[in-house]
Amino acid sequence: MIVGVQPLAGFDKLLHYKVPAALAAAMRSGLLVRVPVGARTSLALVLEVDVPADVPVERLKNVLGILHEFPALTPDLLALARWMHGYYAARMEAVLEAMIPAAVRDGARLKQERYLSLTRPVEATELEALGRRAPAQARVCQFLGQQVRPVRKSLVLSRLNASAAIAAALVKRGLVREEARAVERVAYADHWSSGEIVTGLPPRLNEEQAAVVASVKASLEQGKFAVHLLHGVTGSGKTEVYLRAVEQVLAAGGSAIYLVPEVALTPQTVARLRGRFEAAGHRTVVWHSHLGEGERLDGWTALASGRARVVVGARSAVFAPVPGLRLIVVDEEHEPAYKQDETPRYHGRDVAVYRAKLAGAVCLLGSATPSLESFANVRAGKYRCDRLTRRVDDKRLPDFLIVDMRIEAMRQRGLVTLSRLLVDHMHQRLARREQTILFINRRGYSSSMQCRKCGHVEACPHCSVAMTYHRADETLKCHLCGHARGAPAACPACAAPDIRWRGLGTQRVEEAVRRLLPRARLERMDADTMAKKHRFRQILGDFRAGRIDVLIGTQMIGKGLDFPNVTLVGLVDADLSMHVPDFRANERTFQLLVQVAGRAGRGDRAGEVVVQTFTPKTDAVQFAKQADYDGFAEAELEVRRRFGYPPYRHLIHHLFRGPNPEKIRFLAEQWVKQVAQALGALVEVRGPLAAPIEKVKDEYRFQVWYFCARVPQVVPELVRLQAAVAWPSDVTQVLDVDPMSLV
Repeated sequence: MIVGVQPLAGFDKLLHYKVPAALAAAMRSGLLVRVPVGARTSLALVLEVDVPADVPVERLKNVLGILHEFPALTPDLLALARWMHGYYAARMEAVLEAMIPAAVRDGARLKQERYLSLTRPVEATELEALGRRAPAQARVCQFLGQQVRPVRKSLVLSRLNASAAIAAALVKRGLVREEARAVERVAYADHWSSGEIVTGLPPRLNEEQAAVVASVKASLEQGKFAVHLLHGVTGSGKTEVYLRAVEQVLAAGGSAIYLVPEVALTPQTVARLRGRFEAAGHRTVVWHSHLGEGERLDGWTALASGRARVVVGARSAVFAPVPGLRLIVVDEEHEPAYKQDETPRYHGRDVAVYRAKLAGAVCLLGSATPSLESFANVRAGKYRCDRLTRRVDDKRLPDFLIVDMRIEAMRQRGLVTLSRLLVDHMHQRLARREQTILFINRRGYSSSMQCRKCGHVEACPHCSVAMTYHRADETLKCHLCGHARGAPAACPACAAPDIRWRGLGTQRVEEAVRRLLPRARLERMDADTMAKKHRFRQILGDFRAGRIDVLIGTQMIGKGLDFPNVTLVGLVDADLSMHVPDFRANERTFQLLVQVAGRAGRGDRAGEVVVQTFTPKTDAVQFAKQADYDGFAEAELEVRRRFGYPPYRHLIHHLFRGPNPEKIRFLAEQWVKQVAQALGALVEVRGPLAAPIEKVKDEYRFQVWYFCARVPQVVPELVRLQAAVAWPSDVTQVLDVDPMSLV
């Protein structure tokens, strides 16, 4: 037997090996094996079995061994890897590295501990005789005889103050058995839900929920690929629909993947899944980037071996090696967080849909503000749309109050952080012991420091962006490359002492709240405060328990979270996402407004949303105020159609970067000529031109945009053309298919 394998150590091509007779019966695609590569041994993934080799069989080396008895990648994942390799123009090795955790690729094994138990009951007379000769051994035998199951060796030795030599002597006598057992570093979901379980009987479904559950159930019973877009207003009970679908899959013996866009949403989702399924013996594996390598290995092994059949996590959980996949849930499917920003640059939602297709499973996408791509797929008949138009128990959507900050600035004679209306409403909530969320999607104290005399702005020396002022430690930081330095007391350009901050950030909002509401208990959630591994889980737990009155944060608190006592949400600066050079700016702003507003009034009390903006008449703000998704989508799609932007055409971003801007520009210009000649009418090429942020980490960046009807017609040709060019070593290229940002 000959197999084709992909080594996981610096190779990007298929290698062939012979399979020894002792391994032939167990050999199959998707297994991790050890193979000789040159003078060393490497781990490799079996991609093909029983294949012809391009060299004589006698010259092939042998597979050395199989790492696990179960596949690292299921058949649908192997097919998915091949599709991602072609669609996203990513090396196969990079795709496999994204799918298989580093600990698994490195050949790590589950953590093991030694356990002791008696081989047989020890009679009292025998124990007495042993006590006269070796009293320490007798104490160990007596202790083990009192246990109903094997005990950890370390516990026995520490409890009885015994040495390892005593245990070894008992093993040699044949009185004690010592065995190794795998120990999981995290008990599936326990670690990531703080032990919280949302228990109780499932809530009664309203008519709309029951209709959606029946629709999804019908697709699951057919056992065929289908995509459902669940379009439900915030607080309409979408999560209960997801849980009913997972419940049906587990009852039928299948497996389910549940994706959330942010790590911050994981504990709350895990608690609900545990409360629903743990009593029935179904464990939930947690999967995201904040896990340690050992925790990832344990979770991956539980899934690959079939011991667990439900996984919840961020985008990489779409690669979980669950056998018998029947359902993939993608919650908040519109979120840009599902897009990977390094190779392979995949979109978690799109990969979930394609994996469901390969597995013959159902993909359930959910959002209060679906992406226009998904909405267009519904109109084209590719997806089925199920709607939830009202909140659970007919709770009212929050009142939407808009503050024109142009008028507010004139009233307060200067730059305003919090409007009078927002402050008054915060005082009311504090008096009623209700909670407030303040959202601003920019960390730091302010976006920049600028001299009022000469106009100088403190910029990063390595990137073409202004540095952000952090008042807590009086530093300027670049949020692109991490460069930091002390904030100047005077202008470096003209020495004037009148250098001040410009713009808003979470730190400045926090300072304003502490000044205006000194009695309020408040916390801030952003990338600066979330450095500790479990800090976000702790803050959300305190907020849920009522130990925090005001929660200030960036996008990590603006979606999916459900806190019944939150009756006020303030969007401090709605213009941050609106006025950027990106065709998705309006869509993102509308989604942000609706999603953040949806955090208010989810309990028994009505909610209010205060939106501060300098441009209150824009479509995004006005449609969000009316909670009119269909109106916004129709208007925005018409603009996209007119200019040929997605979803009407695919977009591919090609970035060139290097230390010499003239060289980069010249190479990009020559490249565009080759593409235009080779691809002709298949693609519309725009560029090259300097990227909006021209320099990052001392590298200059130029970009080219390709608009095309079908990606598979264009990407292979681009890759072929790239391979035919001898690129300078100091020039880096990045192809990004279906990018989520033009900046």
